[in-house]
Amino acid sequence: MQCPSCRHHDTKVIDSRAAHDGAAIRRRRACPECSYRFTTFERIEGAALTVLKSNGRSEPFDRAKIVRGVLAASKGRPVGLASIEALAEDVEDEVRLDGPETSSSRIGLVVLEHLRRLDEVAYVRFASVYKDFDAAADFQREIALLDKSASPS
Repeated sequence: MQCPSCRHHDTKVIDSRAAHDGAAIRRRRACPECSYRFTTFERIEGAALTVLKSNGRSEPFDRAKIVRGVLAASKGRPVGLASIEALAEDVEDEVRLDGPETSSSRIGLVVLEHLRRLDEVAYVRFASVYKDFDAAADFQREIALLDKSASPS
């Protein structure tokens, strides 16, 4: 593993432990050249996940797209990057259960489901883009649905 500080090619592992509920290994490393310490994560690379777009094209799943979309929707909100990355990982895990192919609409719905629990304002913002709102009534309808799902039955 190359040192990110000095680019020395031989770093030493000083600690390893399970991370992300056993789905990854966290390794603390030290560079013998410059003494820089850093952390790496090792995880099993899952089978390729393909996303079928609404226009008929397909492309490889990209978790970073979810992170970017949720970051935009949660701008100015008290939502940390770690929470957003965890949401994106949870969405990926959930859609992988469907098999090696999933649709972009399925991904959007799963993101909305998880975002509803994370931050309601970010949820409405994301929904406005995902569901292509074009009038104030669309926002009112979505907020009414949000209120209805939040009220105890």
